Amino acid sequence: MGNIMRQAQAMQDQMARLQEQSASKIVEGSAGGGMVTVKANGAMEIVSVTINPDVMKSGESELLQDMVVAAANDALRKAKDLMAGEMKAITGGMKIPGLF
Repeated sequence: MGNIMRQAQAMQDQMARLQEQSASKIVEGSAGGGMVTVKANGAMEIVSVTINPDVMKSGESELLQDMVVAAANDALRKAKDLMAGEMKAITGGMKIPGLF
């Protein structure tokens, strides 16, 4: 029983380190053929949004809004996939409820 507790504590320590490191890992999502790009970190935070000036000149605000949402969702999906892959390495592929 003590061995299982030590293993659980070691896994918890590894996950905490992974979460700390994740903030420095950046993924990029895009929409509109790269007209809008959004960068997010592994902590699921949007860190930047870049909009091609040509999109703003078009005057189509609804299209721009849709592209920003799509690019943000793409970036967050990639960040989630990144974290899921790293968690899989720690958990050995075991599905743990509440984790990526």
